[in-house]
Amino acid sequence: MRIMNQTKMSSEKLRINNFLARAGVASRRAVEKLIEEERVSLNGEIVHSFGVKVDPFKDHIEVDGDRVTLPKRFSYFAFYKPKEVVSTMDDPEGRLCIKRFLPKNVKALFPVGRLDYHSEGLMILTNDGELGLKLLHPKFKVVKTYQVKVKGNPSENSLDRLRRGIFLDEKKTLPIEIKKILKRETNHTWLEIKMKEGRKNQLREMFYRIEHPVIKLKRVSIGNIKLGKMLPGELREISKEEVDELFNKVGGDDEDKVFRTHSNINALSTGKTGKRSGKRIRTKRFNQTRFK
Repeated sequence: MRIMNQTKMSSEKLRINNFLARAGVASRRAVEKLIEEERVSLNGEIVHSFGVKVDPFKDHIEVDGDRVTLPKRFSYFAFYKPKEVVSTMDDPEGRLCIKRFLPKNVKALFPVGRLDYHSEGLMILTNDGELGLKLLHPKFKVVKTYQVKVKGNPSENSLDRLRRGIFLDEKKTLPIEIKKILKRETNHTWLEIKMKEGRKNQLREMFYRIEHPVIKLKRVSIGNIKLGKMLPGELREISKEEVDELFNKVGGDDEDKVFRTHSNINALSTGKTGKRSGKRIRTKRFNQTRFK
């Protein structure tokens, strides 16, 4: 977990659009629209310029009358979502959701993107709004890798059709990489798929269109963050080195570097700064046999 040193950071100023994006209000471009609509105020005054700089820990910033602050600590976790778990922190239908797997001292996180109820695999949990927005937007070209089992044996012609992109909801999908994985299953085929976008149920819809429905779907990586040997329901801290590499992939600017420069790795169980990043965490609530 990365911590910002507030003593050092208090002298650093950020452009207001960067600050609001980092706080998770909206993307920088969307924040600029909020400023144009005069919905953003700084210390009681309406903001009219995108270039205004703010002190994250001294200035009073509001959007639509609600104060916006940065988290005191930016946190980054990899989570192995089991099948039959909802990819949200709460569920109005009372189904098992991500929050049930988190230790009590891990708070204010949100999942970056989703996996459908019947899928499993890697999710990133964070309170870093800017990074979350960039990981989800196709223009930043963060590759997500999946292992997928489909019914039957799709032909290369059918797979080429998906590789080039097909129309879903009147919008063409981006090109994807597909290769077959050699596993001995007579009536099914395992595939490794790499893609840079992630619409709702996209892979399931794509393979349904070529009449080879998805039977199992597992996400194994997001950029440089790997599922590795994690078990269903397991949580691990993402190391500072991994976070820095992830920021480099999404084109972090000089103001992003301010956060990395003044950040350390935090040991979750003790709350002390140290070099124990990448630690795997198991929760008592998890019953592994349920997901075999």
